[in-house]
Amino acid sequence: MLSSEIRYFLAVANTGSLSAASEQLFVAVSAISRQIQRLENQVGVPLFARHARGMVLNEAGEIFAHHVRKNLLDMEYALAEIKGLKAVRRTLIRVACTDGLAFTLLPRMIADFRNDNPGVLFDVKVASTQGVAEALRNGECDVALQFSLHAERGVEVMGSWPAPVLIVMHQTHPLATAPQVTLADLSHYPLALPQQNTTVRQLFELASHMNGSLVEPVMTCDTFSMLFQFLLRTPQAVTICSAFTVLQEAETHGLILRSVGIDQLSQRTLQLQMQSGRPRSAALNVFLTFLLQQLDALEEPLRQRWKP
Repeated sequence: MLSSEIRYFLAVANTGSLSAASEQLFVAVSAISRQIQRLENQVGVPLFARHARGMVLNEAGEIFAHHVRKNLLDMEYALAEIKGLKAVRRTLIRVACTDGLAFTLLPRMIADFRNDNPGVLFDVKVASTQGVAEALRNGECDVALQFSLHAERGVEVMGSWPAPVLIVMHQTHPLATAPQVTLADLSHYPLALPQQNTTVRQLFELASHMNGSLVEPVMTCDTFSMLFQFLLRTPQAVTICSAFTVLQEAETHGLILRSVGIDQLSQRTLQLQMQSGRPRSAALNVFLTFLLQQLDALEEPLRQRWKP
């Protein structure tokens, strides 16, 4: 139901080059180039910035792409309703989340949800905070779950829960029974940290700078699973995360979570987000209700697990 110009435009926007779009669509580069030029003539302005290594949407292209994707999503919901697929059965829900939430929280909630709704399918995109926000704005996901420091443009926050940055260590670690844990204390132990594009690392760096306690990590990684495995195999090591990230894993593996008691480390929330004004399928409404109930029920027990 899409015109060739729109299909080719989206392919180039998603892949970043004519050649990549050609491979994806099995259409000659020259044909795609002609259709893009025709579309730009119809719109009246260029939609791409052309470089030697590819094509990138310019400001006009970003605006056009946003409206095209939104119209496609509206069409999908209209077709689903017409075909009678708006019931909870036989429905795909697309979820975007940051890495810490993909470790245990989201897989468990999806598994529990599907126990009662086996016909619902899930497509999960794990990305950085910026990547999740972009997926939400572009309509590439139905719902997003991420740790957030501020309100996102064009995003409706369905629920929000405090998610302070905590220190994670073995129960046998010297700091586990210390009356108080400070950032300066961490300099004596192997520190494993997420990379700079995560909210947990950003808050940790901010707190460290403001308190004059700069600690060099022995390892950084963009997946929490590796930090977790390193921690399990290094009894003296410490890492950082939210209580939502480790759930039962802390107790199962003999780990403890400690708060440092610094305001900068408490400026983060776990947010359940949707694109503002977006229509919802029946299955999505049921899933959102389920997530809200689950996260509300988790908040207080998790808060009681870490020591101040």
